[in-house]
Amino acid sequence: MKTKSTNVVWHDTEITKADREKRNGHKGVVIWMTGLSACGKSTVATELQKLLFERGCNVYILDGDNIRHGLNGDLGFSPADREENIRRIGQVAKLFAESGAIAITSFISPYRKDRDINRALVPESEFIEIFVKASLAVCEERDPKGLYKKARAGIIPEFTGISAPYEEPLNPELVIETDKLSVAESAQAIINYLLEKGIIDG
Repeated sequence: MKTKSTNVVWHDTEITKADREKRNGHKGVVIWMTGLSACGKSTVATELQKLLFERGCNVYILDGDNIRHGLNGDLGFSPADREENIRRIGQVAKLFAESGAIAITSFISPYRKDRDINRALVPESEFIEIFVKASLAVCEERDPKGLYKKARAGIIPEFTGISAPYEEPLNPELVIETDKLSVAESAQAIINYLLEKGIIDG
């Protein structure tokens, strides 16, 4: 991205990320959930947020559909627009993490390059890529929005998994197989990971 803003200076504030994490009682991180449409990203993210909130965590979901209602409402689904969609949300997630919050993102984010760019925005230990995995057949069978059916009929062009590629993560921090685990089991697996890594306290 070429920056058009000139004569701008970053201003540090007196309250540090460490100060915010200490008050929150947990680390500020980005949990980046990626996977095909209807793989269960939003459902698992919602359950995960609930569990973290109940623990007293400062947590917020940045969901693909919700973001396109506002911040990214000017973007379509071309490769260039998908790239910009993920770039913007990566910057927003970074700000959430810097505030000491746990940012859960729920986006198809089909391209490794774009996910890697967002990984590089925060310290390595603060970006948790979770591959929410389900076979294309299972996703099509679920298809709660009827999107796969429309994509197969040619009504929706450039649909991930049908007429546009999805590049699976090569080394995600966690793989959640939602065609084998329940929603509760999937969310708990992520909680267990966060406990193991000391991001939240037991």
